This record gives sequence, structure tokens and C-alpha cells, in this order.
Amino acid sequence: MTALFQLAAKQLLRHRLRTALTVCGVASGMFLFTSVETLQDSLASATEETAADTTLVVYRENRFCPMASQLPEHYQDEIRKMDGVKEVIPIKITVNNCGASLDVITFRGVPEGMLRKFAPEIEIIEGDHGEWLKRGDGALLGEQFAKRRGLKPGDKFDAVGVTVHVAGIIRSPFPQDNNVAYVKLEFLQQASKMGLGIVTQFNVRVDKSSQLKPVAEMIDARFKSDQMPTNTRPEKAFFAEAAGQLIELIGFTRWLGIAAVVAVVLLVANAISLMVRSRVKENAVLRTLGYQSRAIMFLVLSEGGLLGLMGGLCGAGLAWAFLRWQSFTMGSEGQTLAILPQISTVLFAITAALLLGIIASIHPAWIAIRQPIVKSLRS
Repeated sequence: MTALFQLAAKQLLRHRLRTALTVCGVASGMFLFTSVETLQDSLASATEETAADTTLVVYRENRFCPMASQLPEHYQDEIRKMDGVKEVIPIKITVNNCGASLDVITFRGVPEGMLRKFAPEIEIIEGDHGEWLKRGDGALLGEQFAKRRGLKPGDKFDAVGVTVHVAGIIRSPFPQDNNVAYVKLEFLQQASKMGLGIVTQFNVRVDKSSQLKPVAEMIDARFKSDQMPTNTRPEKAFFAEAAGQLIELIGFTRWLGIAAVVAVVLLVANAISLMVRSRVKENAVLRTLGYQSRAIMFLVLSEGGLLGLMGGLCGAGLAWAFLRWQSFTMGSEGQTLAILPQISTVLFAITAALLLGIIASIHPAWIAIRQPIVKSLRS
């Protein structure tokens, strides 16, 4: 088997141009496939609820865009007294675009001193937390946000009518935190001209995930008859509902992934068919020398697998490098989705390319072993 595998590699090297063109075609298809899978995986991690989820989002009823959701800040006092509530943080959100967009700038205003209490997993990798506390216009930028904008501690940044001083760069295990700018709540209220005492939402942390639904119902029932009623949902369910346009757009990309798979199969099948036709006499000689049909089939399948593997390595590797370098973020209704490729996605794409190459070679391999030896020698 090892000798046959080496022979398959040599056969590919004999036709360098054809092999190179096929590998480039497969790489293009797997680049697209890897990008689509990354989109799907990023969306799944942002919307699929797990047993570890303990955060609720309290929003204005029948509102989605942050500019339209206004709630009185004093609601937090009553929410904090409810059974099962561990912590409440009022948040003011300002964005440059509420529609689906690739260029989203999001400011989150949080009360001074509550950021670390509510999100202890946030790590400051550059700058100083004390600088953020000291300056009224200080901002802590998510790692991906800062990378995308080319910002570092000490820089000034202006967007959506808000000018901030970059006090630090933060890193978080949650993609949402890595793609926003955290500022003080009072500063953002004044800068956005919405007035003090008004916030966009409340993030409520409960003691355990089983309390998400009862606490949400309790909050909405309390403020149902108020002038500003609420709609409370788990954080991931809120993202799924608020970013509906984004989810529809990403859902459509699944068809692009299917098209990429079909293209890879056709490319490899065409290349292997050409190779089999050009080696009719060589395959007949091998069979005359005693090579059995399964050996010829293994030889052809190995060539297809190698083409798929090389194309998969190039395409998936380039997609991973490109998406890591560009740090794409998609946003809708004030919610951001970080498009970050994972090693598991790249490995899946490479494995898929290998299997597609083998599958595409089955029919050409069957043709190769079904041809009569005498007729093949005469051809």
C-alpha cells in the first residue's frame, strides 16, 4: 500500500500544471466552505443556550434598536430585590448603525465600579484599569475592536458623536466583549444627549440557569403596567431575536457552502477522469504484472484523496489566516457577532476535502478496473 501511495504522488507530480490547477480550484472551494462554516459556528455559539447561561437581558417592550429602547435607571433597585437575582447592571448602548452591517461601532456605558463585579472574566491586556476609572472619557476597548481600528492605549477615538480616550485594551472569553468599547454610564448618557437616568437595558445575572424563566416572568409582570414596560429574555435568545436580519443572512450562506462542496467534487472527478484516460495502457501493464483490481482502485483513490487533501490544506489554512487577520464583525440591532475561526473548523474542512477527493475518485476508479486488459494494451 505504501508503494502504491508513493506511486500516486509521483503520478500527480508528472502532470504538475493539471495538478496545480486542480489544487487551486479545490483550495478556492474549501476557502469558501471554511468561511461559511466559521459563520455558522460563530452564530451557533452566540445563540444556542447552555446549562451554564445565567444572564437575562431586560429590554423595552416592542423595541430592538438601542436608540429606541429607553428604560428608567431606577428599575434596577426593584429588580435587585427579586428572588433569584444575583446582580443587576444598567447599560446604555450607542451604535452607529442598527441595520445589518460589517462595520459596527458599539459603545456600552456601565456604572463606574460595576464592570469588574459583573464581568470578572474580563482581562486588561494593555493599558490600566485605574486610568479608566480616573478619566471621565476613558474607554476600555475589546481586543478585536482595537485591532480592527488600529487603536492603542493613549489614543483618541471619535464615533457616533462620542469622543473617548483609550485607557486600555481588554480580552474576554465572550466574543461580544471583545468587539465593543466600554465607557462610564454617566459619560455616555451625556454624550448621546439622552439625559441622565435613562438606559438601554439591564443585564440581570441569576443564581442558576433554572431560574432564568421564572425571574424573567417576574420582571415583566412587575413593569407590565408601567409607562415603560419590559421584555425580558435570556441573553442568547435576545441576541437571536434582535439580530434576525443577521441570522437570515448567515442562513443563506449555507447554500454557498453546499455549492463549494459540489464544485470540489466536480473538479476532482474531472481531474482524476483525465488522468485515468491518459493512463489506460499503464494501468493495463500493472494489471498484467499481477496488480489486482483493488490495487488499481487504491491507486486512483489515493490520487483523488491527495488532490483533496492538498486543496483542503491550502484553502482552509488561508481562510483561517485571513479571518484571523481581518477580525470581521457583523452587527444588527446593536448586537455584534465576531467571525473568529476555530482550529476545529479548519480540521473539519481539511477532513471534508480529503473525503470529497476520495468520493469524487470512486467513479473514475471503477472505470479504470472495468476496462479489458487486451483492449487497453492496444489503445
